[in-house]
Amino acid sequence: MELKFIDPRALKDNPDKARRSKSGPQADALLLATIRAVGIVQPPVVVPEADGGNGYVIDAGHRRVRQAIAAGLEEIAVLVVDRAEDGGAMRSLAETLAHEQLNPVDQWRAIERLVALGWTEEAIAVALALPVRQIRKLRLLANVLPAMLDQMAKGDMPNEQQLRTIASASLDEQKEVWKKHKPSEADPQVSWWSVAQGLTKRRMYARDASFGDDLAQAYGIAWVEDLFAPADEDSRYTTDVEAFLGAQQEWMANTLPKRGVIVEAGQWGEPKLPPKAERVYGKPSKSDCTAVYLDRDGKVQSVAYRMPAAKKPKGKNGADVEADGDDIVVAAKPRPDVTRKGMEMIGDLRTDALHEAFARAPIEDDTLMALLVLAFAGQNVTVASGARDISCYGAAGLGEHAARLFDQEGRLAFDMDTLRIAVRSLLIDVLSCRENRSDSGVVARVAGDVIAADNYLPNMGTEDFLSCLSRQALEAACADTSFLPRQKVKDTRAALVEHFKDGRFVHPSALFAPTPEKLTSWLKMNEARKHEDDGTPEDQDELDGDAIVEPPHDYAGDDDAEGFREAAE
Repeated sequence: MELKFIDPRALKDNPDKARRSKSGPQADALLLATIRAVGIVQPPVVVPEADGGNGYVIDAGHRRVRQAIAAGLEEIAVLVVDRAEDGGAMRSLAETLAHEQLNPVDQWRAIERLVALGWTEEAIAVALALPVRQIRKLRLLANVLPAMLDQMAKGDMPNEQQLRTIASASLDEQKEVWKKHKPSEADPQVSWWSVAQGLTKRRMYARDASFGDDLAQAYGIAWVEDLFAPADEDSRYTTDVEAFLGAQQEWMANTLPKRGVIVEAGQWGEPKLPPKAERVYGKPSKSDCTAVYLDRDGKVQSVAYRMPAAKKPKGKNGADVEADGDDIVVAAKPRPDVTRKGMEMIGDLRTDALHEAFARAPIEDDTLMALLVLAFAGQNVTVASGARDISCYGAAGLGEHAARLFDQEGRLAFDMDTLRIAVRSLLIDVLSCRENRSDSGVVARVAGDVIAADNYLPNMGTEDFLSCLSRQALEAACADTSFLPRQKVKDTRAALVEHFKDGRFVHPSALFAPTPEKLTSWLKMNEARKHEDDGTPEDQDELDGDAIVEPPHDYAGDDDAEGFREAAE
């Protein structure tokens, strides 16, 4: 080793230098300013020329030499060392890494140079204090397209996942993808995500395989180690998806358990069990079956399920007949006498006949009241009752009132006392004046006025009710008493409570009789609608033969009312 002073312009660049990526302009400007101020602190390392020349080749310190020339120095101090057996490749790489970390492309190129000179991966790892796995990972860049490497050397690097995908693809595939996504003057940045996406292949991992090496060889599966995966897991994989799934299927067929069946997976990876099968989520019993399938990742999965018990055929006397396997004959379900459409037609015809009978058939008054009770018990009728708790079910069924009118043999038979009780109970359940959705409206007020329900109103001269009245209402209530309103409202209310303690007070607004305005409005809203005259002769149903003919008595008009009176007579 010798220290010499040499003109920096006489030094030659090393063609095999470790760092090939260009440094940034800011770093070069900083180094130039330092050299101008204090000179070169650490001399560059040079070696004599190998071909018998008298010059020197830079082994380390190319940037320092260039900036010394830029600073105009006539000579600089250099450290002359003997040439190593590998041409100084390891020494250059180690010193470069000590100054500043190389980008992965430069590291790979330096490692490939060392391998070409006879270095092993293990020896390189020991010399650079790096894991052997890291050395192998960097060597994967040998599989990357040179044009992509040039872009990466500029500092535009993909992430580790993207680099793994690119390196695992063939050069031909990389060329096709690079044509679509290579940088341009307008967009010099490469979308490595798009590049990796175009080269992505589905991987089937060895850790998910249930088959062994024998089936892997039979299907020609060659495992490739993923060097970018964590070191503590089996990262071997194959991109031959069909061979992998075929080996899995054969393994399932060879190891199928008793009562087992191979099924397919659905769209979301769930097993498609046989029809009427019930999946068992708990501990399966001995009689349960097993469904084996491949999930979306190609893994072998299994679930337990059970089939419903087969129904035994009946003998002539109704006893069960023992049958095994193929001897069981499932009897076909006979076709009903009337189809569903036929039953719908019967329902329409029955309804029209029922309405016609209600309009024209003679009906006694007691029977008419009984039929009204039956109508409220129909399954198409629900009533928000003010006499029942409707918070749970929303409506009260009224069938119990109609059930009183039937005898033990199921016939409509009743006396007048039973009918009166049923009608009164029905009216209690239907009519309501409560301020909620059970309110029957003005008709309940009219009914209460007809039967003089005002006489059954309780005493309202209580603290609870009188506290709901305004000053004017309280003073009006004092008109029929022997005392005058007090100065304070609470004193007036206390006097009224004391006065009506043994009497009865009913506020006028609580009386049942509705106001004429409300009753008139209700009558106008519910007045009987009249048939519109469309010019059809009386002996024809419609002028247009294609028009829909409505039932004659779907609602009661003036003509219908006349028919009802005739039927009643």
